[in-house]
Amino acid sequence: MEEDIVDYTLKYAESKQIEYAEVRAQSQVQDRLMLRNGILEAYVSAVDSGFCVRILADGGIGFASTNKWTREEAKDIVDLAFKYAKAAGRKDKIVFAKERGVETKWTVDQKRKAENVSPEEKITEFVEVNKSLASCGVKIAATIFQCSIDLISKYFVSSEGSRISSFVPKIGAFLFLTVAEQGKTEQAGEQFGYSGGWEAFKEWNITDKMIHDAKILKDVITKGKAVKPGNMDLICGPEVAGIAAHESCGHPMEADRILGREMSQAGRSFIYKSGPYWLGTRIGSDAVTIVDDPSLAHSYGYYAYDDEGLKARRRFLYKNGIINEFLHNRESAAKLGAKSNASSRSINYDREAIVRMANTFVLPGNMTEEELVEDVKSGVYMKSFTEWNIDDKRFNQRYVGREAYIIENGELTHPVARPVIETTTLKFWSAVDAVSKKVEFEAATCGKGDPAQGVPVYTGGPCIRLREVYVK
Repeated sequence: MEEDIVDYTLKYAESKQIEYAEVRAQSQVQDRLMLRNGILEAYVSAVDSGFCVRILADGGIGFASTNKWTREEAKDIVDLAFKYAKAAGRKDKIVFAKERGVETKWTVDQKRKAENVSPEEKITEFVEVNKSLASCGVKIAATIFQCSIDLISKYFVSSEGSRISSFVPKIGAFLFLTVAEQGKTEQAGEQFGYSGGWEAFKEWNITDKMIHDAKILKDVITKGKAVKPGNMDLICGPEVAGIAAHESCGHPMEADRILGREMSQAGRSFIYKSGPYWLGTRIGSDAVTIVDDPSLAHSYGYYAYDDEGLKARRRFLYKNGIINEFLHNRESAAKLGAKSNASSRSINYDREAIVRMANTFVLPGNMTEEELVEDVKSGVYMKSFTEWNIDDKRFNQRYVGREAYIIENGELTHPVARPVIETTTLKFWSAVDAVSKKVEFEAATCGKGDPAQGVPVYTGGPCIRLREVYVK
């Protein structure tokens, strides 16, 4: 990555009649491997490097990118972005919320540098997981394992005086297994993610997790009973609470979705100006506080500064059941009379930074998981999910349990096969009466945008208890 080219690009952009300009460079060293049934199918190493420019002129935005590191190319993409911005001819002029420039460098440490781990060792680690699964006493019909390593260097400069350099190693893995018992099959997928080095692999305890999943799937097939449909208490484990927080709080609180930018791509939000839900409206019980926090050290969605050069902080989306704060970039903040809360992210130099989540979860309460269960006379504990669906306004939703148990008189009894909850965002969060104090996170890849951008995030959280919801 050539910082002098980036600085030159900004200087050239500033020579034009602009209101604002930024240049963002990114170099990404990538490793990818995939095993099917314990056999290596692919191992790919690559380097992707380039830079982009974004210009605000005459109330329009222009964006252009390149992977050619020359001054001639730099001038070409500035000219192109400037042309796009001027050609927009917008009646409703785009403005950015004012910010001060920042000069800083930030990095994520690695206890064991991923770039120093040989391909053979990485492959062997996953082969051993597959061997352990094969000997765990469960009939494993198929496995697919994938691993990604991204060493990401960025350099961001702006006409406001920002100069920000960063280095973030991202380690990810996705493991998928199929269990076959008694002529039936069940499947489970687990995603792992970490900002840091190869030490992540041991911290994930992948083998134990996958063996646990395999045995649970066997129990679902051989012992699982159908739940008798009706209103009952429901305890959601961190995985279920996490997907609900991400889908029915995180996405509808994205300000660009609220303003309609995402309408033709991924839908809009049930929250909109002059509608029934807005800032200050109750959406859940007092027990529900959901945050989005990119500052969690070594989390999959970690960043210290966003891709508009603003310092990251925790955002309180639903606070004690009240709609509290939207996720903003500088454009949406200006439109809604707010300040950006550093929610602008891009997956690469050739994608515009847009409003994104980072790590979205329910804040913990003061009860243990056992105390949540003890106070349930009749209900279901849905520890994990096998399927979820939500409408394009993020209001009507459905979750299907994977590992789940009947609760009778404060005790977990037999496994339940695929319990289902169909509800609304309002009903779901309003039914929460208690939250556990232990938090567990799940890695995920959040999709959004056109062209699509899948960014690393955390979901998860504590266990939550819902009273008198319909489960079938």
